[in-house]
Amino acid sequence: MVAKGEKYRVILVDDEPVILRSLRVAVPWEELNLEIVGEARGGEAALQLVHELSPHMIISDIRMPGMDGISLMKEVLAENANRLFIFISGYGEFEYAREALREGAFDYLLKPIDHDELIEMIRRAKKTLEKQMENDKLLHSVQVLSVLARERMFAEFIEGNQSQTHLQHMRWLENSELMQDYFMAVIQLDHFMKLNEQWSPEERRLWLFAVRNILGEWSMARGALTMFPFHGGEWVLLFPSTLTSQKEELGSDAIRQIQLYTKLSCSIGFSQTVAGMERLSEAYQSAAKALYQRFYSDRAGVFIDQPSQEPGVVDREAKYPKHLEAVLLDSIRTLNRERLLTALDDTKQYIEEQAFSKEAAERIIVELTVVMFRQYEQMNLLSEWSLEGLLQELQSLETLHEMIGLLKTNFSRWISESRDSQFKDNVQTVIAKTQEYILSNYHKDLSMEEVAERADLSISHFCLLFKQVTGYTFLEYLTECRIEKAKYILKNSHVKVFQVAPMVGYQDPRYFTQVFKKVTGMTPTEFREEGA
Repeated sequence: MVAKGEKYRVILVDDEPVILRSLRVAVPWEELNLEIVGEARGGEAALQLVHELSPHMIISDIRMPGMDGISLMKEVLAENANRLFIFISGYGEFEYAREALREGAFDYLLKPIDHDELIEMIRRAKKTLEKQMENDKLLHSVQVLSVLARERMFAEFIEGNQSQTHLQHMRWLENSELMQDYFMAVIQLDHFMKLNEQWSPEERRLWLFAVRNILGEWSMARGALTMFPFHGGEWVLLFPSTLTSQKEELGSDAIRQIQLYTKLSCSIGFSQTVAGMERLSEAYQSAAKALYQRFYSDRAGVFIDQPSQEPGVVDREAKYPKHLEAVLLDSIRTLNRERLLTALDDTKQYIEEQAFSKEAAERIIVELTVVMFRQYEQMNLLSEWSLEGLLQELQSLETLHEMIGLLKTNFSRWISESRDSQFKDNVQTVIAKTQEYILSNYHKDLSMEEVAERADLSISHFCLLFKQVTGYTFLEYLTECRIEKAKYILKNSHVKVFQVAPMVGYQDPRYFTQVFKKVTGMTPTEFREEGA
């Protein structure tokens, strides 16, 4: 790959020094944006140079003592088929030239060398290289987008957001492997909420990135179908059902790898076996159900959801009160304390009417508690509330009445605190938070919609308040922030101008230069030279 502004690298190979000198001086290498990085007088020496210098183009004599040009080309192209060979051959070597073309040479030129013909040939070779580079970039972009889109699609299926229209639009991402039986593993970092409070945003990004890399390599080696992050501190892995008997071993090994390389502890829940992409949500619920067991065992580890025929044990699909869960979540979303208390009373009544065993009742209450707490987490309303502390207290209670009473006391208090907090957050505080967010994320493809969402405001309301408080529109403020960062980099480093652009959020260096000049009255280069 050639970075923008860099030259294509060329190696010259010929056992006659006069030919090498002629090639050096007769071709306008600089004008062609090419650079001679090495010369060799034989095939063996040329092969060594190829390994050391990684050239894009090799111009070589076809007949040389020792390793000839065709043998050299075969070895080089076996390592990298994108490299181009141009051969120089004598009139009596036409059969060699034809063989070279069959073996993958770009072209050949007969001696004595016609330099105009050679230059034209090199121009064509360079265009071929450029097209190869463009295709490589396009393929890389498509692969990255494909992975991201696939992860996004899986996440939507897990959350239950699939639709026929969505399926039709995503046909190109279908994973036929999921048509066969598979199971899901959900890995969660233990004490993630506490860790999240301790970590700075940069530390959080680095730790989660590290875990993702570890799981990515590990899952590939262990035969996983895919792996991707889901919620904060949580990763989803899919395995073929042929590995079902290895769940305990897989889980222990994954935990061991994360502990070894990050010193972080985690737990893993395995789902029952399912088939079909549309059952991803079901698989996730099954794996999450397995993970609930860790709150009973009070330890990190591997948990497996097993089909159970024991009487009195809750069947989540048949008996878990999804209708009550929906009411409880909506009560939290709207901070409706009275509705929440009524829904908890209805939950108590439902459990009593079903006559669940204590274990089954505790399982329902724990699941509801975790889901409700997750809703607070998604709304960014959590203060110093502890899910683990609440679950430990729940498990210490003996009666259903006490358990429901504890939930009513805690969630009622949290709603009241959230209401008070909302009233205390004045406009200046909200906008100050958005400014901090912009300052931390200016280098990304930041949109007004994203920042407004962070402030929990509609776009129109956000624009109005932001202008009132800062005196800038969102775009003006973002641009000012990016240009100030660019000025600092230009003054205090030797980073090339075209490299500065993506560092401050501009993917197109030419557009960055235009914006910079509009704001400062100078191009980035002029600004750097003035400060020199």
